[in-house]
Amino acid sequence: MRIGIANDHRAYAVKERLKNLLDNYEIIDYGCYSDERIDYPKFALTLSDAVINKEVDLGIVMCGTGIGVSIACNKVKGIRCAKIDNKAEAKSAKEHNDANVLAFSAQSHSAEEIKEMIEIFINSTFLSDPCYKIRIKQVENYEETNEY
Repeated sequence: MRIGIANDHRAYAVKERLKNLLDNYEIIDYGCYSDERIDYPKFALTLSDAVINKEVDLGIVMCGTGIGVSIACNKVKGIRCAKIDNKAEAKSAKEHNDANVLAFSAQSHSAEEIKEMIEIFINSTFLSDPCYKIRIKQVENYEETNEY
């Protein structure tokens, strides 16, 4: 599995540790590459494009809170970015929403905690209940139809 990872300056140290912990996966780092202050949208949007273009199978984004990067990613058509704060949300993000990008707060979670949540997500399966597929389709088609 190829995992893309992107971050802002506040998540740089956590990202570097997380990359080492995810040694069972091929990791592609989309930046940023230091703790020097940067604007997160560039990195979150570059990662989102990589997910859409199937350069990676899963995207991971991090910033101080995880909120900014998740908002940026969800601006890209076809991205379903879930901000994850616990193991139950990691499981539901896959089972109910078939998320393709996960966002994390680097100030609230250690690299070890984030790795655990990523593993739970990866080892979960999107549920085949039609209601989940319908909901995803409603969200994805809203921009084109302005209907739910």
